[in-house]
Amino acid sequence: MRLLTFETAGRQRLGAEWGGGVIDLQNAACAAELVRYGIAAAAALADRFPSDMLAFLNGGAHARAVANDAIDFVSGLPDGAIDLLKGNSALFYREEQIRRRAPVPRPGKIVCVGLNYRDHAAESGMPVPTEPVLFCKYGNTVIGPNDPIILPKTSDQVDYEAELVFVIGKSCRSVSAADAMQYVAGYTCGHDVSARDYQLKRGGGQWMVGKTWDTFAPMGPVLVTADSEIDPNALPIRCVLNGQVMQNSTTAQFVFNVAQTIEYLSHVMTLEPGDCIFTGTPPGVGFARKPPIFLRDGDVAEIQIDGIGVLRNPVKAG
Repeated sequence: MRLLTFETAGRQRLGAEWGGGVIDLQNAACAAELVRYGIAAAAALADRFPSDMLAFLNGGAHARAVANDAIDFVSGLPDGAIDLLKGNSALFYREEQIRRRAPVPRPGKIVCVGLNYRDHAAESGMPVPTEPVLFCKYGNTVIGPNDPIILPKTSDQVDYEAELVFVIGKSCRSVSAADAMQYVAGYTCGHDVSARDYQLKRGGGQWMVGKTWDTFAPMGPVLVTADSEIDPNALPIRCVLNGQVMQNSTTAQFVFNVAQTIEYLSHVMTLEPGDCIFTGTPPGVGFARKPPIFLRDGDVAEIQIDGIGVLRNPVKAG
């Protein structure tokens, strides 16, 4: 499935891409129940099946099964019925009728892995880590597709970093790499925006401050569920700035793959549904270029990951 959080009429909803548009999963699930079992069953399902991503992830296998059934129900409607639904129903929306948000708009934890591409460690002049280098972002940093990245007034060295993000689907603690992948809900594009002057220079280096300005963690456009046919450890990944490719690599360059990262993190902390893990960035970042290239007002940054999609965000001065 290709899941998303979207906004319509001021409300955030859980959806799935289908047929060139977006299915409202809760409404579609209730419609299927209404047709099959009547109004009482549909009302009961509305109380059990969530309309938001975090509750959906906490719903586990049952929620996934209901979502798949809802998509099958809409897919099985006659073509004429689908045409009537497009743009005129709470079951199905055209793209222009919705606003995409980050797939998980308010994660409980945002954990980031630094220097996790061998070639990026080399361009940074740092040794390849022997264990994951970690830092965190917070909920205030999260924005969705097409939302603006806001440049701080006190930083002129804001950098781009394309990243694969995986989202935890089940709580886990002290799991092995061999068992780790069963705890992944899915994957999305992430942008680890970084104020390098704060991160590397000010006050002797302020990693937390450099990474946690408002809007510094765009994510989207969808959450591709882990049962989809993509290999998270072999995905082409790019950052395109104003139409120019700045980063172009593959997650095959990971120092620590997804399973190894979960093993390490889960021995430190309990990972919970909706936690978002940024997996590091490939080479080509702005501060390592000669001369350096930093984000400026009016720029447009795109994070592209094959099999997931394109996360596009304009850049605006604070």
